[in-house]
Amino acid sequence: MLAEYATFGLAPAMRAGGVLASGAYQVHRDFVDFVVNGRPLLFQLADLDAVSPLASDIPPAIFTTHVRRLLLEADPPLLDGRYVIYGCPECEGLECGAVTAVIERADDDYVWRDFAWQTSDHADLELNGYRGIGPFRFHGGEYREQLGRLLTGDDPGAVRRRVLLVGARVALLAKLAAALRTIGIGAEITADAAGVPAEELRTYGAVAFGQAVPEGVRGSVREAFERAGVDVAYVDGLAPIVPLLVAQIEYALDPGPVAQRRLARLAVTDGAVVTEVTSPCRVRLTAYRLGRLRRPRVHEVFDEVLEPGEHRVALPGGAPYVVARSSDAVLVAAAATG
Repeated sequence: MLAEYATFGLAPAMRAGGVLASGAYQVHRDFVDFVVNGRPLLFQLADLDAVSPLASDIPPAIFTTHVRRLLLEADPPLLDGRYVIYGCPECEGLECGAVTAVIERADDDYVWRDFAWQTSDHADLELNGYRGIGPFRFHGGEYREQLGRLLTGDDPGAVRRRVLLVGARVALLAKLAAALRTIGIGAEITADAAGVPAEELRTYGAVAFGQAVPEGVRGSVREAFERAGVDVAYVDGLAPIVPLLVAQIEYALDPGPVAQRRLARLAVTDGAVVTEVTSPCRVRLTAYRLGRLRRPRVHEVFDEVLEPGEHRVALPGGAPYVVARSSDAVLVAAAATG
């Protein structure tokens, strides 16, 4: 099949981590995704929980090797000239399955073809090939320019994956910090930001405030970050429920462009959850509330693959907070009050 020309780009993306309703943890991963014809390639592969080899948490030398492989400046890691395009977000082992493709030169251009789901040394295109995906032919100049930026430090996936937790409830903040660190997000606790060096403030991507933090403290923290010249996301905790707060912080740290997210909207209204997705994906809806003695209560509302469009799901029990998760995004919504 003759490969048609396609545009090639890169964009920051994440594999959503979090504390699940079962109590299990899912690892958070930031990576650089491939954008083909203006749309993330990952979205064209149905509902796939995977990351590209260009992940932000791998050693620089390995990251560079992955980039040079895509540029065909290093040998392919698999037989038959095949390269890993997406792999397991937990271990990246081939035995868990990976999306692979042949990458080759065509004059000055680069061609990606024969996409397949691969779990062993050889790819079976008849059984596991992705029909209808590719081949893609990328202009050599555009392709090299995009990937070359990753070798010069201009990484679109580079994120400050640390959060500063500000509050007075030390026990809750300690549990929150432990949960964040478990899924791969750095977290530190403080009562305010006074005296914190600007160099340290620049390592944070978000600041989360507890509900009881006075407005004066909030203002001084914001001023400290402004003086340091740091643009961070600010999170106001909805309730003292650790999984809910983790979801709020993950949303704040999401580096991906809003227009390229699968989860486009989430709202709680009239006893129902309204969510909108832009491509087929598995969506989990989890409701949270505070019960008697302010103890957290959690209810798994929905867990299915949704088609593109708007969907309405009944919300039993009138829980005021809902978290929606796909493999690549998290959204949080609170029921309107008054």
